[in-house]
This record gives sequence, structure tokens and C-alpha cells, in this order.
Amino acid sequence: MNIGRNDKCWCKSGLKYKRCHLEFDEKLESLKLKGFEVPSQDMIKNKEQINCIRESAKINNAVLDHVAENIKEGMSTEEIDKLVYDYTISRGAIPAPLNFEGFPKSVCTSINEEICHGIPSKDIILKSGDIVNVDVSTIFNGYYSDASRMFMIGDVSNKAKKLVEVSKECLIKGVEAVKPWGFLGDIGAAVQEHAEKNGYSVVRDFGGHGVGIQFHEEPFVPHVGNKGEGVVLAPGMIFTIEPMINEGSPELFVDEENDWTAITEDGLLSSQWEYTILVTEDGIEILAK
Repeated sequence: MNIGRNDKCWCKSGLKYKRCHLEFDEKLESLKLKGFEVPSQDMIKNKEQINCIRESAKINNAVLDHVAENIKEGMSTEEIDKLVYDYTISRGAIPAPLNFEGFPKSVCTSINEEICHGIPSKDIILKSGDIVNVDVSTIFNGYYSDASRMFMIGDVSNKAKKLVEVSKECLIKGVEAVKPWGFLGDIGAAVQEHAEKNGYSVVRDFGGHGVGIQFHEEPFVPHVGNKGEGVVLAPGMIFTIEPMINEGSPELFVDEENDWTAITEDGLLSSQWEYTILVTEDGIEILAK
């Protein structure tokens, strides 16, 4: 791209290039010449976009808080879906999963051995001992946010509690590994090390993703990896970290009946937490959680 110092910046901020992303681009070019993989321009959000994504995330967080206040033993996952739909619409937003590539509901509810993309149903009733992931994604004024939480229903076994706790720790380890001008592989390395240290495995078939302008954007965020490898984490990048941690093998299959729900191949438990992260000039901001 040929852009002059006094031309408007490519990020659509409206500022002159020299006052916006010139120094940023020079740093990326220097890293690229040294052999590092650098993010494309469409992975970088400007201040206006970041503010809009932040507003979407506020609603997403409020939806998850609403679920946390109401989820209980004996309710159906269809009732969770209704909670999410009604509350999201009441805030002037749209549930992002609804009709996304044919997904029929407003939220994903994945129970016990279900890894992700569980479909709410009036026939699925939460019972004591269940662990359930509620994955909420929100569109507000055209901007996307995404986060999930685990909930433990009634009297949960110690082994299930430990999995839920360690999977949250894996998320936090991944978040703590994000540094401006660090590397995507740092995230996966931190998650993998903590999971395996505790005797668990990390799902490789799914990962985090860029988010904000679209539901799923580049980069793909693996939860296994090596430090110092992968795309450079530049300020302005927004992506999810959402490790799926399995009690047994990382292998899975997708339910043939609905063609969505991923389930552990060995039938053992799985647990996932998800945050949306913004890389800033001096650290990170957790947008959705």
C-alpha cells in the first residue's frame, strides 16, 4: 500500500497517517524483515471501533450476569436460551449465534462431556452434579463480542469442581501471557503447560478467534503452542481466548443429529471459559468475560 505521511490513515480513524499508524507500521515492517509473522491491517481496530466493541461487550457481560442470577437445577436449557434472547433484545442488541450458519438458538449450552456448541432444548433439564458452559455472543450496533462462563449445578463432584477451576486458571494463564508485541504462541504455551501439569488435555480442533467487526475473524487462537511463535500481538488486536480443557483425551466427535455439538470421544468431562481481549499499547483490556 502506498500512503503518504499526510494522507488519511488506512485504519479509517480520520487522522493523518503520520499521527496515527505510521510509527506502528514501521515497527511491524521491522519485525517482518526479521522473519516474524505480523498481523494484517484488518486485524487492527481503530479507537472508534474499539469503543463500539466495548459497548457490545458491556451488554454481553450483563447477559452472562443475568444468566448467573437465574440458572438453577431443574430448568431447561431452552429456558436459558429465552433468558439470553429476552435480555439481549431488551438492551437493543442481537444474540449473535441466532441463525449464524444455521445455528437455531441464541446461546450455546454445553453440559458435562459436551465441549462446545450445545443446542438449548426444552428436553434438556439441568440436574444436580452437572457442569454447564453458557457461551454468549452479542451484536450491538453491528459490533460483536463473545464470552462464556462455567456454572456448577447443585452438588457437583470434587473431580468436576477441580476441572472447572483448573480450566478457569488455564484461561487466566493465557490472558496473562498476552503482551503488546508478544506472540500468539505465548498464549497456547501457557494454557497447555497449566492444563497438562494438572493431568488434563487441551482441545485442538477449536480455538479462539478475532472478533469485533465480524463474529469470527483472523487470527485463529490455538490453546497449545510454543513461546515466541505465531503472529505478533500488536496493539489494536481484539480476539477471544477460550481454552476447552478435557478430563481425558482431547479427541472429540460432532453430534450427527444436530451437526453442531462437539462431544468428548471418551465421554469424560470438558470445561471452558472465554474472554474477549484487547491488546493495548501498555498491556491488555478484558472486554467481555
